[in-house]
Amino acid sequence: MRSRTPDRLCAEAVDVALSAAEEAFGADAVGDHLGAVAEGERVVTHLFDCREPAYRGWRWAVTLTRASRAKAVTLDETVLLPGPEAILAPEWVPWSERLRPGDMGPGDLLPTEAEDLRLEPGWSGEDTPPPNSVVAELAEAVGEDDVALEPTEPPAVGTIGAVALDIGMGRPRVLSRYGLHAAADRWEENFGPKTAMAQAAPAPCISCGFLVPMAGSLRQAFGVCANEFSPADGHVVSLAYGCGGHSEAAIMPKPPRPAPPVLDETAVEPLPLHPDRHGSVEDGGPAEELGHS
Repeated sequence: MRSRTPDRLCAEAVDVALSAAEEAFGADAVGDHLGAVAEGERVVTHLFDCREPAYRGWRWAVTLTRASRAKAVTLDETVLLPGPEAILAPEWVPWSERLRPGDMGPGDLLPTEAEDLRLEPGWSGEDTPPPNSVVAELAEAVGEDDVALEPTEPPAVGTIGAVALDIGMGRPRVLSRYGLHAAADRWEENFGPKTAMAQAAPAPCISCGFLVPMAGSLRQAFGVCANEFSPADGHVVSLAYGCGGHSEAAIMPKPPRPAPPVLDETAVEPLPLHPDRHGSVEDGGPAEELGHS
């Protein structure tokens, strides 16, 4: 238990503490004496200002002690401690609590807990869980000797296990009811009817031609947007969501077709440039006779 009154001999040994601090940290790094604190019976810590630029507000702590009925003060330890104005690193938070959507990059692996509430054991149609799966590891942990962890052959064609694998039910774990509700709440918050975009939309997504239906029970409330000009393109949207890119919001009229070309000509017989009244000159007609009369 820490004593309120520092030991007199240990408290007066400032020079001993200063010499120990300068020897351990260097004379240039040790500043003024800031006081002494009683750590226990005949145990006193002397505090000195730290002059290191990178540790502003920190203090060198030199702890002195002495044996019972002894007058000689001895050195216990020397450390660097933060002061009231020291710059400290933020409190450490586990990675699972620091992780946010979008933090994962190429090559990153995100492990899931063995008892993740969002997942539940799947159905494979076999008594033995798939090898190296979470279900197999849990069975091994509880001591079930009849669980085979060796690699097994894929189910034969036409069996229940093969059909379950084809329709996506042969997975070690599937989404639980809690996981479904959590995903639905998250999707509805980002692309739901209460967003500003949906409030100003001309119609909901349920009547939009760009909506791609989903499979499973979620199709009753969600779909996927396939409009490249929509802010929700490629995202799961609520059927009550909407945006200005609705397929029936405004249909552009077809461009007018130009009229077919009309040949502008009069309905009369063509007039020759050189009419032949009585024959040509080469034929020896009247023109030739007039020229030799």
